[in-house]
Amino acid sequence: METISRQLAQFARELRYGDIPAAARTEAKRFLLDSIGCALAAQGLPDTEAAHRYVRKLGGADQATVLGYGTRTNLPLAALMNSLLIRALDYNDIYWKQDPSHPSDLIPAALAPAEARGLTGEDLLVGIVLAYELEMRLCLAAHPGIREVGWHHASLTQFASPLVAGRMLGLSRDELVAAVGISGSSHFTLGGVVAGKLTNMKNAADPLAVEAGVRAALLAAEGYTGPGEVFEGKEGLFQVLHNVKWDPEALVSGLGQKFLITECAYKAFPTEALTHQPITAVLALRAEHAIEPRAVASVLVETTTRGADILSDPEKYHPTTKETADHSLPYCIAVALATGNVLPSDFTDEALRDPLVGELLPKIKVVKNPEIDALFPKVKRAIVTITLADGRSFRRVEDFAKGEPERPLSDAELLAKFRANVGDALPEREREELIAATLAVEEFASVRDYTRLAVRRFG
Repeated sequence: METISRQLAQFARELRYGDIPAAARTEAKRFLLDSIGCALAAQGLPDTEAAHRYVRKLGGADQATVLGYGTRTNLPLAALMNSLLIRALDYNDIYWKQDPSHPSDLIPAALAPAEARGLTGEDLLVGIVLAYELEMRLCLAAHPGIREVGWHHASLTQFASPLVAGRMLGLSRDELVAAVGISGSSHFTLGGVVAGKLTNMKNAADPLAVEAGVRAALLAAEGYTGPGEVFEGKEGLFQVLHNVKWDPEALVSGLGQKFLITECAYKAFPTEALTHQPITAVLALRAEHAIEPRAVASVLVETTTRGADILSDPEKYHPTTKETADHSLPYCIAVALATGNVLPSDFTDEALRDPLVGELLPKIKVVKNPEIDALFPKVKRAIVTITLADGRSFRRVEDFAKGEPERPLSDAELLAKFRANVGDALPEREREELIAATLAVEEFASVRDYTRLAVRRFG
């Protein structure tokens, strides 16, 4: 039996555009569009500005474009910066069956090398589908997910990103195996980056693992070697992270026969995934019963043990940063009640001081529900009960948030999200040109001609 690394490397090397079903190709283009919109919307945030200054100071070879900014830099830095831009608003995609992840974080591992080598749009779509397939399989391989025992999903991204970048760089099978070993030996991430008072590392953890994969692929291309049995070998992933049960078949069985990208979800709100069902329930109750925010006496949110723990600890009732606020279930519920939506603009410094939101926060109580835990992670149920000052009470059970495959985001809704995210970053004509180009990206003879369309017009 060949090692897992060699089986994954063979799949990465041999996947062809014609092998990918039409539905998977379509989703790859939709997720690319959604990700570009998120990246353009993230221009000017404190963390993306700081990271951009870092990239510019380091400089590097003129190989690939930083989305929006237009800065040219080397492949690892371009992948890091673009992944951070996609991730920064917590508005990109979400996949969560065992481990949670955001597969679109890995799109830059395909985009930067594809641009540098002048690959075609079809090649780029192969890289994107590969990124989703590998990341999502890794997230299905541990029971419970590694996040449940204290590790961040970037610890899994480090195994997928070198295969994506390596495929775009044209690595041999042996070089791809080496790249997985190099990256997989270097970038385990503690779950603490998304616990308690959150910092910029909440957004950067996965992008740094994407950068690590690109660096590993470049090293492997120069003949550098890495462990060939980084999954099942002595002191490899399965042996070291031994407090979960690993399913190797989830990684390799049926590769190329079924593509998981069609099972990934879009985010309708720029917040942590477990907040989406409660937000959806609150918005529905607010609209159905014409609830006035100041008439609310209390809100009870029943959720998973995790939701009651990491999303509702004391720090989350007094968020002072965007990173803490978009991972605060009480804050997100307060915003939904106060404004009738949850948008990126609700996480600015000014929005965090909104007096109505502040008035609502202490009225929100989050509790764990063992019956909900029994459904998790397949179903992430939330039960919301809103009680008004006049004694009336309204209750709603929500199992699936907007954007999940069970409640899909329509093309019209996806385009509306993209246009709202782009805002004035691009003139209307150029914004619409970027939409059309992304939805027909397979027609590009060179990815270089595509990336130049996604540069913001400053001034």
